[in-house]
Amino acid sequence: MKFSKTYSLSEIASILSCKFIGEPDFPVQGMNEIHMVEPGDIVFVDHPKYYDKALASAATIVLINKEVECPQGKALLISEDPFSDFNKLAKHFKKFQPSIQAISPNAKIGENTHIQPNVFIGDNVEIGKDCIIHANVSIGSGTKIGNRVIIHSGSVLGGDAFYYKNRGDHFDKLISTGNVVIEDDVEIGALTTIDRGVSGTTLIGQGTKIDNQVQIGHDTQIGKRCLIASQVGIAGCVVVEDEVTFWGQVGVISGIRIAKGSTFLAQSGVGKAVEEKGTFLGSPAGPFKQKAREIASLSMLPKLIKKLKNE
Repeated sequence: MKFSKTYSLSEIASILSCKFIGEPDFPVQGMNEIHMVEPGDIVFVDHPKYYDKALASAATIVLINKEVECPQGKALLISEDPFSDFNKLAKHFKKFQPSIQAISPNAKIGENTHIQPNVFIGDNVEIGKDCIIHANVSIGSGTKIGNRVIIHSGSVLGGDAFYYKNRGDHFDKLISTGNVVIEDDVEIGALTTIDRGVSGTTLIGQGTKIDNQVQIGHDTQIGKRCLIASQVGIAGCVVVEDEVTFWGQVGVISGIRIAKGSTFLAQSGVGKAVEEKGTFLGSPAGPFKQKAREIASLSMLPKLIKKLKNE
């Protein structure tokens, strides 16, 4: 999330009531998660395991729960609870605004776009030309939809990220301030949910077709001309390159990349990155021919066991 203007380090520290290390006028332009950060952004880190990654990231301001040596060209915000303070900044710079109308007066809707009954369209939504938004669709604030997009009934675009911190006796939620972007010529089936980015964008690329009852997690990037069949679940922060096919009930773990042109057969469980194009099957998913041989071998086990018992 980028701020509406550049703030100084001392101004941000004042909002958080925390100590800072760096020049008081050090520029702060936004806040983002580790995988989305750019120069001028704040990133938070609250576990020693990730200190080095955060300090070496593109972010130039690190919200951290320990005083450490400040890398050259960067600044630190020292916090007792970086997770909570990151949320405090989210609330400060992007306050929740309750809606009073089904279609926000500041939404922009293109020519020849048809909005069916009972659709909700939040603040600052942009919808292109020649789209069809079917009944009971919910489109959260900040969502951007291209031209010739079809969204079927009951789908939700821009729900909050599933991102929680375990506090032992309860879970704290990380506030979502990002958005969803749907490019041209996408079709989204009924009852599909696409979560907004935590602080960045969840993207569905041009020409991609999504079936019914699909879940796509926060900050995931779906490429162009992908096919995603019913009941697929893709976790957050996944990068799916162009022309990938997921058949029914495929599950994809968070934070991985899927190579262009890959195909995953029904009920595959994708638990690691896929670096080369191929057809995959099984859970954990593997190359189709290898997994088919494994399945064939398993079917032979009862006969083999019986034979060994009779010898």
